[in-house]
Amino acid sequence: MKKVYLDNNATTMVDPKVKEAMDPFFCEIFGNPNSLHDFGTKTHPYLRKAMDQLYNGINARDEDDIVITSCATESNNWVIKSVFFDHIKNGEKNHVITTEVEHPSVLAAFKWLESQGVKVTYLPVNSEGIVEAHTVKDFIREDTALVSIMWANNETGMIFPIEEIAQICKENGVLFHTDGVQAIGKIKVDVQKAGIDYMSFSAHKFHGPKGVGGLYIKAGKELTPLLHGGEHMRGLRSGTLNVPGIVGMGEAMELASYYLEFEAKKVRALRDKLEDALLEIPDTFVVGSRDKRVPNTILISVRGVEGEAMLWDLNRAGIAASTGSACASEDLEANPVMEAIGAEADLAHTAVRLSLSRFTTEEDIDYTIEVFKKAVERLRSISSSYAYKPENI
Repeated sequence: MKKVYLDNNATTMVDPKVKEAMDPFFCEIFGNPNSLHDFGTKTHPYLRKAMDQLYNGINARDEDDIVITSCATESNNWVIKSVFFDHIKNGEKNHVITTEVEHPSVLAAFKWLESQGVKVTYLPVNSEGIVEAHTVKDFIREDTALVSIMWANNETGMIFPIEEIAQICKENGVLFHTDGVQAIGKIKVDVQKAGIDYMSFSAHKFHGPKGVGGLYIKAGKELTPLLHGGEHMRGLRSGTLNVPGIVGMGEAMELASYYLEFEAKKVRALRDKLEDALLEIPDTFVVGSRDKRVPNTILISVRGVEGEAMLWDLNRAGIAASTGSACASEDLEANPVMEAIGAEADLAHTAVRLSLSRFTTEEDIDYTIEVFKKAVERLRSISSSYAYKPENI
């Protein structure tokens, strides 16, 4: 059976070049970087190279911090909870802003803030699933401490107006954090140009290893550490450094930057071919305009076909896809993004996410088109809730 992986917004395969770069640091150059002997100090030049690759990849300045974390979930929680300890718990401010369509790790952290008595505003999105910059401005108050809005949505692929939002926050003296997980490796990410204060990212989303991520911290925007116990990462995050992971993430970042043009042209062309073919199916629609999405993502709804049922048919044919965020893939409630954009009730459970990578081939796309169309035909034939109506096309 042919195997096709179209769930790259959940995780990506490790690029073979990344694995090759990591291999020596498991059994050969395995020392603890904080040890004073040769086994430890031998890791230092490799760590410096990896950090340089990270700084260059997002255009951070030397005076900024990039702190290594275990994943973007940790990075997101760190920013949100540190702002609580630094600016809210002392009574200075008591309001924060996010959106209805953030990653579960952000939404859960804001729910925790609410349990501590913090006032949280969850911004609505427009019909394309984007929070417009003026909406942020409308909801900022004198006591607003933080705005946290993702750079690109993990389900729809829609790109948010981060630069405009960051400028609004700056003008109002509000800290701004963005979850950049779904942007890195797909579009150009320039933290200086964007003007953000904090950005979370995770290596496994851009063909790096799992279990390692990072947090960009703009110079002068310090955070209270959540992990104490040593002077690792300039005292910002204690814990022995994951040398293989850092080396792998650095290599993955450099490769991600190198392949940006390939993503913009080749991956986008394959995505558009798939999208065009699937939209030939009556009563289907894709969330968001192509020119406002990252180049690899489609969130498609097929009227009369449950998303979970479609995933079952695709999986039986060897195709991996998703109904949305991998962190909520076992939750069979209505897709929150579909609800947020105001989709009709009978479409709330129909969304299927197809996300490509630079390793996706044209043969993969041709096979997926064939399987997907057959699955729609089969599932609609057994669905009592679907009746074909030409006027709905």
